[in-house]
Amino acid sequence: MTGPLPDPFADQPDWAPQPPRPIEIVPATGRVELRGRRVLVGLPGLGWRGDLRADERVVQNSRTYVPVIPEQEWYRAESEQVEVFAPLVPVERVWVETLGNRPGVPTVGVSSVNLVSLDAPAHRAPTPVFEAGAVTGRRVVHVADAGEQRDLRAVTETYSGAEGDICVRVTPELEWYRWAWRGQPPTTLEVPVHLLWIE
Repeated sequence: MTGPLPDPFADQPDWAPQPPRPIEIVPATGRVELRGRRVLVGLPGLGWRGDLRADERVVQNSRTYVPVIPEQEWYRAESEQVEVFAPLVPVERVWVETLGNRPGVPTVGVSSVNLVSLDAPAHRAPTPVFEAGAVTGRRVVHVADAGEQRDLRAVTETYSGAEGDICVRVTPELEWYRWAWRGQPPTTLEVPVHLLWIE
């Protein structure tokens, strides 16, 4: 062997896994499947509300609406097969969360102030859990060799695990919300923080 061995971590800043794909916000007026998708509603210049799920579009009197349900109610309706109230929101006031492309190499020296346009909702890039403040109740993504596991909620803050890793316990969102409407504690999984990102 004459040359140096290739560095298997050359494309990564260090041993940490690549960040998950970011959330991109697109208007519901486009050709986007809506049933069960996370959505935001609001008005440009006023503000946005999240933690909502959508059902398929409805047309009434030549206007298109989107039935929008608080996320907890959507999970309850799907899990328990019950009817829930879903207000109809004009389609032009609804934006859909979709998965974007994996980000490139972060730019060094960028200001921590991110100004956004008030014309449409904005979403932050995924943040490593070890860089976040409080995490309990927040949406997280578990990044492992098998890919990204989404629709998780953190149920603890960071703590020292049995193996000495800094960890957070997570649960599937269905169980997170079932905890609220039934009082049934969720099953949780201990995940090292270097594999978790705030969505």
